[in-house]
Formats: sequence, structure tokens, C-alpha cells
Amino acid sequence: MIRKFATVLVLLLLVRAAAHAQEPPAGQQPAAPGPETPEDESTSRRKARPHDYKNWTFNIGGGANLPSGTTRTFVKGGGGVAGAGVARNYSKYFGFRLDFLWADLPLRTSALQSAQAPGASNHVYSLLLDPIFNIPVTKKYTGYFVIGEGFYHRSGKLDSSTYVPGSACNAFYTWWGSCFNGSVPLSGKFLKESQNEFGINLGGGVARKVKGNLEVYGEFRYMHGKRNNITTDLRPITIGIRW
Repeated sequence: MIRKFATVLVLLLLVRAAAHAQEPPAGQQPAAPGPETPEDESTSRRKARPHDYKNWTFNIGGGANLPSGTTRTFVKGGGGVAGAGVARNYSKYFGFRLDFLWADLPLRTSALQSAQAPGASNHVYSLLLDPIFNIPVTKKYTGYFVIGEGFYHRSGKLDSSTYVPGSACNAFYTWWGSCFNGSVPLSGKFLKESQNEFGINLGGGVARKVKGNLEVYGEFRYMHGKRNNITTDLRPITIGIRW
């Protein structure tokens, strides 16, 4: 009987000791939870911080052109300019911008006299691809500059001309691009011009935020195209909006 009582007492003592071993000592905080599982880590990585720039920027504007180089000899300043573009931004400071620009190239009176024409129409279409470098100045103002390549298509038409077909080309018809072997064509095709040129362009501008993502900007560029020693030189000044 005494032996059974002793056995029961020993079992009770062992159970009590096991219970005390599982409890933390007095004053000690419970153990911190274990490290994040791979699933928790991947979830936190997905929570990327939003960047402080727009992935895409669009612009549209208009203005006037100031010709330069040989073009200025035959073209008056102040011809209209219109353009639109899109930029893909890779950071707050750098991106690539694609622009389409149209510019009117009104002929000077002296050029019409050289062409022996009463009037004419003349313009250029441009496609420009440039890296764009943005320079944030304040929260409202941003400066930027571009430099890259360009494709230029210049075309025009003389209303009529008394210039004798087959005659030697003067300086205007050489720039007009209708000379063949030093003379104007007998067919009368010299009344029209159509030529493609490749070249460069560079420039810069200033933009100001007006509301939300909407900005107004002013921009100046120098554009130069050349083919077969015939050149087209523009200096468009544009004012517009971008968003």
C-alpha cells in the first residue's frame, strides 16, 4: 500500500516539474516570433515604392521658325511651326523623345525673282529622335535639353515660272533641288521640289507646372539636314503644353 502511494506521488511531482519547465521565468518576455518565411519576403518585395516621375510624357505646341544657313538666303523668317511628341522616361533625369514637326518655309521676294515665279508654297516635315535630359530646378520649374538625329522631307511648288527650261541653274534652283547636270529640266519639273535629307537637331526648353501633371513649355531648337550638298536649316521656337 505504501509502495503504491509513493509511486503516485512521484508521478505527480514529475507532471508538476514538466509544467514549470514550459513556463518562462518571472519577468521574462515571451519569445519573439520566428523569422519571415520566403512567402512573407516575396510579399514585402512586391510593395515597391512609387517613383517620382512619369513613365510617358506627351507634348503638343506651335510657334515660328527662324531659318539659318543657306536656307535663310531664300526663306523668310516667321513661318509657322506645329509639332507633337512623346517621351519615354527611364528616370527622373533621362529618357528618349520622338517628335514630329511641320514648318512653313515662305520664299523671299528675291528668291521668287530668281525663280521668275509670281508665288510659291514650301514647307518641311521632320521626324526627330533624341535622348532628353531633364533638370528639375524647383517643384514647379524644369529645364531640359535634347540632341539627336533627324529626318527631313522638304517639298514645295512654284505657281508658275518664265525661267527657260534647259537653262543653267542659278543659286536658287540649286538649293531648290531641281538641277540635273547643272541645268533645269526641259520637262518643266523644276516647278516642284521634293527631297529627303538626314541630319542633326539640338535644343532645349523650360517647363512650368500649372495643374496636376499639366505643364506649359517653351522650346528652341536648331535643325540641320543635308543631302547631295543641298541643306535645310531651321531654328523653330515652340510654345505648348505637355502632360
